[in-house]
Amino acid sequence: MVNSKESAKTKLKESGKKIDKETMSFLKTRLGEKDYQKLIRIDNPKLHRFISKYIELCNPDEVFICTDSPEDIQYIRQAAIKNGEEKELAIAGHTIHFDGYYDQARDKKNTKFLLPMGVDLGSHINRIDREEGLKEIHTILKNIMQGHEMYVGFFCLGPINSEFSTLAVQLTDSSYVAHNENLLYRPGYEEFRRLGDSDQFFKFVHSQGELEGGVSKNIDKRRIYIDIQEEIVYSVNTQYGGNTIGLKKLAMRLAINRASKEGWLTEHMFIIGVHGPKDRVTYLTGAFPSLCGKTSTAMIEGETIVGDDIAYLRKKSEKIHAVNVEKGMFGIIQGVNSVDDPVLWKAFHSPGEIIFSNVLVTEDKGVYWIDKDGEIPERGFNHSGEWIPGKKDAEGNEITPSHRNARFTLNLKLLENMDPRIDDPHGVVVGGIIYGGRDSDTWVPVEESFNWVHGIITKGASLESETTAATIGKEGVRKFNPMSNLDFLSIFIGRYIEDNLNFGITLKNPPPIFSVNYFLKASDGNFMNDKTDKRVWLRWMELRSYKEVEAIETPSGLIPRYGDLKRLFKEVLGKDYPEEDYIKQFTVRIPENLAKIDRITKIYETSVPDAPKILFKVLKEQRQRLEKARRKYGDYISPNEFSSKKEE
Repeated sequence: MVNSKESAKTKLKESGKKIDKETMSFLKTRLGEKDYQKLIRIDNPKLHRFISKYIELCNPDEVFICTDSPEDIQYIRQAAIKNGEEKELAIAGHTIHFDGYYDQARDKKNTKFLLPMGVDLGSHINRIDREEGLKEIHTILKNIMQGHEMYVGFFCLGPINSEFSTLAVQLTDSSYVAHNENLLYRPGYEEFRRLGDSDQFFKFVHSQGELEGGVSKNIDKRRIYIDIQEEIVYSVNTQYGGNTIGLKKLAMRLAINRASKEGWLTEHMFIIGVHGPKDRVTYLTGAFPSLCGKTSTAMIEGETIVGDDIAYLRKKSEKIHAVNVEKGMFGIIQGVNSVDDPVLWKAFHSPGEIIFSNVLVTEDKGVYWIDKDGEIPERGFNHSGEWIPGKKDAEGNEITPSHRNARFTLNLKLLENMDPRIDDPHGVVVGGIIYGGRDSDTWVPVEESFNWVHGIITKGASLESETTAATIGKEGVRKFNPMSNLDFLSIFIGRYIEDNLNFGITLKNPPPIFSVNYFLKASDGNFMNDKTDKRVWLRWMELRSYKEVEAIETPSGLIPRYGDLKRLFKEVLGKDYPEEDYIKQFTVRIPENLAKIDRITKIYETSVPDAPKILFKVLKEQRQRLEKARRKYGDYISPNEFSSKKEE
């Protein structure tokens, strides 16, 4: 007698074979022979079914399967030129792309998680019922690629052949998006061939939708939906990279959820190599919200860059190791100039594959962006069309030469300061972690936490910053942004903080945690520091990673001694550093620090029901230290008032 379980297994297996046969028959019909052969060289029925499903739903005129070959990657680039998504510029390899005038930033309102009924991940999560969201997005996707070509790309997040490696497949009808991803991410076709029959890969479906004048027409139906259950992201009726380059912040949301389950971290962090004494290189990671100095720090003169935006962190042999998820940079171009950004400046003026997005194109096919060296051009072409100074939009707003969120995309290999360990499959050992934001009146320029828990809570979980042009909405509003990751969390905030606390608390000697603030202002409204001063803060942090310089203990953390900074300013920048400047910059501002604790405590009490109890304990202890210091010294305390030894 046949076992009923075995019979069921046999029927299921036969059913699976039938489905796979139908899938392959469909793909053979819709793909040309060459592209069909490229796809079936990946022996993964789950992947085949996914691609087949969305070819049938989106109904493109053609489908191009992109392997890792130079010919396929060149095809994508040429397609972007041919269909007008990009135009060639004067310098060889440089191209320009324009998004629609009202499609220039991440769309927070319409970026939603698809969650089953009854599942709540916290008030910070913009959600929609999963079944409702899937029905809506699939309705929008129906035949959306008619008249378009679909590009299927395979990528690896993190170094190839590494425990950090995460595979991803992108379906898009935008050659601009596909071109960006070829520059930004490591090739994954061969990795998929090695993967076997596994569904452990991220999936992305994007369509520009109907185009008018070369840009997405139906932005009222712009949707970015994230399904963490199936690890799929849908993005429609949008072209802006932050909404469409699936492997960037959209993949980050999937990775945060996966990392939380598996015991590692996905962080909104750069990774740089800071060069210390005797040719020592110490790797620091740093989390900053947009337009807060993140890219300029990652590109700091004299140091080397591993990555500028997203890092995966894992523990190995009592150390934290980090890798750059990407191999390229999708950066904000506003403010880049020859003095502060010499490496980027040189790349922007040399032959090489670079995509400029939403900058001004001049008559000689050059580019201009806000705060670039030189005079503002008298005319040109930008995201609004033909442009002259003083031009206004339909709402009466003056249109800047380039958009404030204008971008550039390049492979890091174009940069002279690329760190040689960028593709190390083991990652780099983290020597310190930095949190920074826009703060005109509270945090000192650089400060070290007392320990891992104190740093995660008072530096990371308490991070605030002013809003910028990188997101839709009003600028200049102070926003709570724990670890600079709030927009990308796919888990409860409390759970995310617990993950960070637990990640380092088990290590015997976790790396130090620092805060930096490049935006501290004097009473006259001017910034207290020059842009280049961050080079000194980084060198001080590198020395503190090995405890090679002492620090002064204040109620909120450990700050540099004047003598050490004076020496570093001379060594690193070749300039004097008056003690008067040191005192102004490193004065402990008691009222502002207490107000910050009040704000942060209230947020966690009212909006984060799963906030760990230790958070309130650490903030309370910091308040008590600040109040004790105020009773002794007053509201504003010179760093000279504090001893280098802990007060009894």
